[in-house]
Amino acid sequence: MAKKTAAAKSKVKYSKETYAYWYESMLLMRRFEEKAGQLYGQQKIRGFCHLYIGQEACASGAITALTKDDKWITAYRCHAQPLGLGTDPGAVMAELYGKATGTTKGKGGSMHIFDKERNFMGGHGIVGAQVPMGLGIAFAEKYAGTKNVCITKMGDGAVRQGAVHEAFNLAMLYKSPVIFVIENNGYAMGTSVARTSNVTELYKIGEAYDMPSFPVDGMDVEAIHEAVYEAAERARRGDGPTLLEFRTYRYKGHSMSDPQKYRTKEEVEEYKQRDPIEQVLGTIRENNIMTEEEIEAVVKKVKKQVDDAVKFAEESPWPDGMDAFKDVYVQEDYPFVME
Repeated sequence: MAKKTAAAKSKVKYSKETYAYWYESMLLMRRFEEKAGQLYGQQKIRGFCHLYIGQEACASGAITALTKDDKWITAYRCHAQPLGLGTDPGAVMAELYGKATGTTKGKGGSMHIFDKERNFMGGHGIVGAQVPMGLGIAFAEKYAGTKNVCITKMGDGAVRQGAVHEAFNLAMLYKSPVIFVIENNGYAMGTSVARTSNVTELYKIGEAYDMPSFPVDGMDVEAIHEAVYEAAERARRGDGPTLLEFRTYRYKGHSMSDPQKYRTKEEVEEYKQRDPIEQVLGTIRENNIMTEEEIEAVVKKVKKQVDDAVKFAEESPWPDGMDAFKDVYVQEDYPFVME
């Protein structure tokens, strides 16, 4: 996949506001994740931590293609999507710290960011388990008579899970308004697709269910936007689901504990030549979409957002021990603690 170098597109297809959003949102994701990696090394963040560095276009391009009423659900690499949707970076950072002001009150950590107000139905730690859940969310939207869709993301390692195939089958049977996305970064946890799947062009798996299925350049935010928009329009018409394979790449390991011995430094550097942020910045500069002063203002804004998020997390309180007994049942006085 890593063949062409990052280059600006000569033709501008979208508005200044769209390009500016793509640049700012992807830069925020990048700088936030870089800071999270640093803080993990300082043991400020503990447990699991899966960074999205390199994959930012997969989130930003999809966000501009959907509406604020559409639903999102993903796996455990889940910090970046809510940031792009507008979740407070401080709340996301506080969740990574395990603080009470986090998106799930410090109870979920890195793999379970959640924001109901922005229809982000969470990151999920069980491999592939979010896929039938995403189908259920889409089914509910259809049942309620809305035109909303649910974009349901998974990694390339999840496509071997039986629940994923059951969801594909039912989605086609019910013509549910769901967009299935495989964020194929090539290695799942640390094993290449070629070593784990006889079908290496993963989008073709959807064809077994007669599902419209397409590969997409996951390093190109415009390509992501266009593919997701078309899939959403198909779903809103009542024509059912789409499977998209975003061919992307993560610059860091699977998690912070990954030594990355399964790939070469040269391979990583080759992909960095197609960096999604540099591609969109190149388009912005070549076409004078933003001035250098506007670009610098975005850089400073993002730095302040990340710095403020760390300060907020540092100063936030830890959860109280009794908080472990809250938000367990809908019935607040449920007698799960007996004298």
